[in-house]
Amino acid sequence: MSRYQEVELTRDCEAIAVPYGTETTVEKGTKVVITQTLGSFTVMNEFGQMVRIEKKDADALGIELSAEEAEVHLDDESLSLEDRIWQQMKNCYDPEIPVNIVELGLVYRCEVKELQPGDHRVEVDMTLTAPGCGMGDVIRYDVERKIQKLSGVVEVDVQLTFDPPWSPERMTEEARLDLGMM
Repeated sequence: MSRYQEVELTRDCEAIAVPYGTETTVEKGTKVVITQTLGSFTVMNEFGQMVRIEKKDADALGIELSAEEAEVHLDDESLSLEDRIWQQMKNCYDPEIPVNIVELGLVYRCEVKELQPGDHRVEVDMTLTAPGCGMGDVIRYDVERKIQKLSGVVEVDVQLTFDPPWSPERMTEEARLDLGMM
């Protein structure tokens, strides 16, 4: 499957409107162009409306995920809990930007606090590329949900902050290369 491939939905599919963050349904038979395939699918219909479709609904796009693509590796015993949390956050994307939120420099702080042996609270402070982004709560929820899946995590608190404001200088060199900014 390639970016900018046109497909027709094979069934009704739940989606999130970009950049507003509102839930919607894309109806069976709707023709869409796939514009991004990282962590989820970003598609655009013939009217230029963009939505994000979760990986679990790949079949509605006529996409069959390989076992490796569908499998989520949550508990690599060779990594610390903090490293596994950062790996999970690298699976979170702004639907309009083909770079994960860590490489974009959106995560300002990630702190792991032990509540009792084996149980941890994770606190994350993050921002968005623009304060008015309607996808903020969607991205924040995605981060919470992915971290919550890790064993040993019993509480997750992800806060959005705009102080200091995000700027492209926060991006990694790799992210700048991916986006053609170098």
